[in-house]
Amino acid sequence: MKIRIMASLLAASVALPFGAANATDLEVTHWWTSGGESAAVAELAKAFDATGNHWVDGAIAGSGGTARPIMISRITGGDPMGATQFNHGRQAEELVQAGLMRDLTDVATAEHWKDIVRPSSLLDSCTIDGKIYCAPVNIHSWQWLWLSNAAFKKAGVEVPKNWDEFVAAAPALEKAGIIPLAVGGQPWQATGAFDVLMVAVAGKDTFNKVFKDKDAEVAAGPEIAKVFKAADDARRMAKGSNVQDWNQATNLVITGKAGGQIMGDWAQGEFALAGQKAGTDYTCLPGLGVNEIISTGGDAFYFPLLKDEEKSKAQAVLAKTLLDPKTQVAFNLKKGSLPVRGDVDLAAANDCMKKGLDILAKGNVIQGTDQLLSADSQKQKEDLFSEFFANPSMTPEDAQKRFAGIIASAD
Repeated sequence: MKIRIMASLLAASVALPFGAANATDLEVTHWWTSGGESAAVAELAKAFDATGNHWVDGAIAGSGGTARPIMISRITGGDPMGATQFNHGRQAEELVQAGLMRDLTDVATAEHWKDIVRPSSLLDSCTIDGKIYCAPVNIHSWQWLWLSNAAFKKAGVEVPKNWDEFVAAAPALEKAGIIPLAVGGQPWQATGAFDVLMVAVAGKDTFNKVFKDKDAEVAAGPEIAKVFKAADDARRMAKGSNVQDWNQATNLVITGKAGGQIMGDWAQGEFALAGQKAGTDYTCLPGLGVNEIISTGGDAFYFPLLKDEEKSKAQAVLAKTLLDPKTQVAFNLKKGSLPVRGDVDLAAANDCMKKGLDILAKGNVIQGTDQLLSADSQKQKEDLFSEFFANPSMTPEDAQKRFAGIIASAD
């Protein structure tokens, strides 16, 4: 359901020096609550506290699907926080259009965000009617298959190099008592997996025709039928996952109880926290090893309009701090994401992050579906794939018909 009552988040007039004259508490809401995510967000809090202000952590458990309605309700209900996380894209669009969101254009101009934020589509997603309303903090890509090297060793098969090899290895994994594919029960996980399969199986052009151009004929056509066949394979391989949260599914891979997981690069934070090393303990396949393309989704912070002048000043300091080079490196190394700045040193990046950086440098990128579809269309898609993965009696053909209808009416 679309947000009918809008609210406010973001505006800063001038970039203030880091040494704030008056220390100010600023509540920041987000849904980063897994071990790896908590370690990463602690870097943002440390950087902001170093300015003389204080980050008041407002973590909301349950992922974005749970957190966003709470955040929006607070803003529309007159109890705004100092800053809040949303994904890059259209999730806060109606809040901005309501006229109650803070404009960060002056901060962005003073800090030269247009010159340093890469790709430029990230800042474009923050821009409405020529004004910048958010501070992007990372690039998260969905297009990854994470594999447990130990699981495949136990099953007596080579670690797959692509999606087809992974599907072929599923029987051996099952025989060894290992779940082939870990998929948590939250709707966004099944939806994300489908989107990843679309790019890998059908390619970038088809992905854009469906989600960017809203071409319902393509959505109903033979190329997407192949994607639904792959999604059917994924559904079969995921039987027995029996976990809810994404990080619980990642833990199945870390512990060798599952062979792999289709999940965004934020999963790297969990592997790092568990002391596992890329290339030794686990393998990462961008684009499922089929089509090395990554999406440029991720996270940004928006700032509700506040009546308190000191808190408003602190908002500007936080916006500036989030894109500080040192903050970008410290945060993204622990988050498993890529920095939004194109001018920072990531020599400490692991093998998987380096793969992502190389793909980004080559320009093999797509926009995330949060950037291409409205929140309402995304919710319809989540409902469909949640049901598809949970209900084996729904045929790929029936699911594709429903999908094509969603695309036909998408905005």
